[in-house]
Amino acid sequence: MKSKFKNVEIKGFVTVMPENKINIDDEIQYFNNSEKKLNRAKKIVGFGTRYVISEGTTVVDLAEKAANILFDELNIDKNSIDTLILVTQSPDYLYPASSCILHGRLGLNENCATFDVDLGCSGYVYGLWLAHSLISSGASKKVLLLAGDDPSTHTSRENRIHNPLFGDAASATVLEYTPKDNDAYFVLGTRGSGWDKIVAPATGRRLPLRKDIADIEVKDDSGNIWHPYDEILKGMDVFNFTLEVAPQNIKDVLQYSQKTYDDIDFISIHQANKQIVENIILKAEIPAEKTTSEVFSKYGNNSTNSVLTVICDCLRDKKAKEILLSVFGVGLSWGSAIINFENARNLGIYFAPPPDECPYRKRIGGKMG
Repeated sequence: MKSKFKNVEIKGFVTVMPENKINIDDEIQYFNNSEKKLNRAKKIVGFGTRYVISEGTTVVDLAEKAANILFDELNIDKNSIDTLILVTQSPDYLYPASSCILHGRLGLNENCATFDVDLGCSGYVYGLWLAHSLISSGASKKVLLLAGDDPSTHTSRENRIHNPLFGDAASATVLEYTPKDNDAYFVLGTRGSGWDKIVAPATGRRLPLRKDIADIEVKDDSGNIWHPYDEILKGMDVFNFTLEVAPQNIKDVLQYSQKTYDDIDFISIHQANKQIVENIILKAEIPAEKTTSEVFSKYGNNSTNSVLTVICDCLRDKKAKEILLSVFGVGLSWGSAIINFENARNLGIYFAPPPDECPYRKRIGGKMG
């Protein structure tokens, strides 16, 4: 699916991560206490540091912090926000929508449309596409796009296939109508037949999490711990899917926009892991100086927010006009966009402590037990 928009401008954006930091060097016990195995994993996969939430913190907390930073730094009137979109696969509750919770905590106007979008690694680009669509149609004037995930919580820390890949983050982006021509291009795609390649089996209505399966725990031959509510990722299938669609999707959006790499200032690729990103760069023939595979080693795979984490980190003190974003993952879904970021304020990455008050399990257990 291809879309072009003309009168939308990104006003600014910021990413927030929890301050709790894990260094892979401190997890050598998971590599049989072998520095050789650890260093090999660091070299090939790119393991380094990642930031993960503490008990009692959720994506909603990180997104609230991000939104308030953006409001303060850009002097945005909250009453001017007429649409709030939250893109996440880590909601606080099955219902109500976490976007509604954020609407209340942020104190937004009651005449503000508010909804969740359930997408993971491709979610930020889809969120941008939705915001562009709403503003271009005249349905909205100013959109607050919140995006984030806490994938570190989707498996046990003892699961070394999944857990060390992921760090947690959320972001806030404000987009608004502009009378100026400001071309933005999107090419999106979905392969729903591959929905089971990345799935959390017991989290919805198909397989409700009830007493008969809640305590099931399986240890595989490598000692990895699995629960029915954990994310199951078929790694090789996802790897092959990514290398099939992502490089071609990048070429497709360039062709659609009638641009070449010479016209692009920076290319932000979803940091699934270092090995995957390096293969995409090679297969798509991307100039090395215009992209990076190193952000994964600094923050891990931030899922929904990963592609923006790259921009916040690499372009914090640099000007870039035309940026190409490339995302892919759960669904299976993918997308690329070319957007003018020239007038967008990049507020970088903030690190937030856990909130003082939050309804974590110990506080609500007595009321719900």
